Amino acid sequence: MAVNEQKNEAAKINFAEVTSESGLGNFHHDNGSFGEMWFPEQMGSGCGFIDYNDDGWVDILLVGGGGWANHTKRNIKTLWLYKNNKDGTFSEVTEETGLGFINTYGLGIVAADYDNDGDQDIFLTSLDGNILLRNHDGIFNDVSQLSGLGNRIEWSSSAIFFDADKDGWLDLYVGNYAIWSPASDLWCSLDSKTKVYCPPEMYTGLPSRFYHNNGDGTFSDHTQIAGFLPAPGKSLGVVQLDYNDDGWPDLAVANDGERDLLYQNNGDGTFTEKGTELGMAYGENGEARAGMGIDAGIVDSSGYPSIFVGNFSNEMIGVYRYSGKGWFNDRAALSRIGRTSYLSLTFGLFLFDVDLDTDLDLFVGNGHVYPFRTKDQEGITYRQVSQLFTNDGNGVFANANEMVAGVLDNKMVVRGAAAGDYDRDGDLDILLTENNGPVHLWRNNTKKKNFLRVILEGKTSNRDALGAKVVVSVDGYKM
Repeated sequence: MAVNEQKNEAAKINFAEVTSESGLGNFHHDNGSFGEMWFPEQMGSGCGFIDYNDDGWVDILLVGGGGWANHTKRNIKTLWLYKNNKDGTFSEVTEETGLGFINTYGLGIVAADYDNDGDQDIFLTSLDGNILLRNHDGIFNDVSQLSGLGNRIEWSSSAIFFDADKDGWLDLYVGNYAIWSPASDLWCSLDSKTKVYCPPEMYTGLPSRFYHNNGDGTFSDHTQIAGFLPAPGKSLGVVQLDYNDDGWPDLAVANDGERDLLYQNNGDGTFTEKGTELGMAYGENGEARAGMGIDAGIVDSSGYPSIFVGNFSNEMIGVYRYSGKGWFNDRAALSRIGRTSYLSLTFGLFLFDVDLDTDLDLFVGNGHVYPFRTKDQEGITYRQVSQLFTNDGNGVFANANEMVAGVLDNKMVVRGAAAGDYDRDGDLDILLTENNGPVHLWRNNTKKKNFLRVILEGKTSNRDALGAKVVVSVDGYKM
């Protein structure tokens, strides 16, 4: 597709902010700040779509933040669950679903059917110890201790369920960040008078954890056994892919100020880390970057996946396409994403087909972490616009912001970002959360095209069919 044709396609894309009218307007993330500038305050919060009552309509789950022990801000609502009313609106059902009792400093969420009973459970990452919430007929119970996942008090940021050994039970990888406590919070300043958030390199990274699902409701820590140690820590994002198309799930991990990781599955549920060897661990200058949001997918006719990594301001978004020959090629510049993303700071990032033209586009949710440090940096602001990059089908992307009026002009401090078809009209809508700010629901009003909805249910595999490969062939064209 030519550039002008691509711009014309982008001009047809349209989103509308429907947060208030949909019933989400009462949510506000609270990072617990009270003037001390504690390091974790910059991080939250997560968001996602979940069909908690299995009615075929996706509901919305938000992380509300958290407070601090022995402080007036200790009782901040951690989770907010909104039920889809099937008419474009949502009703909050946090209390009646058993989620109102949770009081921790929440950061990220992932939903999946870990016990294969037919409903989606929740895993919450936290500063104070992670929480596994088992779903039984739409009511959630804390089974963290019973499952073996509540034994560690570590700063965890991200997580993913995936079937590492293909035994039909979803295992769990938990991305840990750094060693921190209120007592060990460091003091940094730009003028030797006023405290600001310290850079992450001043803290020691905390290795991530891998838990094997035993198939009886419990998990065992197999971090060492499965090959996930040693690891640098400071993980902020993780995605599953099968980069070498061997039928076994691999993992790519985005790390903040440390090299990014690629865990190749050895075909038995153990892993070998090959990020450096395969060329996706560092930026174009050979240095580690501030990896945050991450996603992977096939974006061109090569048939090989590309990995996209959101980074800090003055760092391009990482774009690494597998060559099929044992290494990844850095395509940040060739994709035309690199230069356009250079000044932004990206936590939220995902691939989706925004306009139903059969190829994957890229959404990027931006927002800085330093409210004060950006003042002297030309072109860099604390609040930033999100970005939409449309794909021409060959892995070359155009910045569609100028062509898509409205919501993309809003400057925000985005942390969480997710896509889901909440109104079941065939296209994907966008959900965003801001740090210490509101939630945003953007309805996709792009002119409708044909779509195919496929719902998979595993029988011998995990019930959610996570890791399945679906190929659709239309008139000889495969997608």
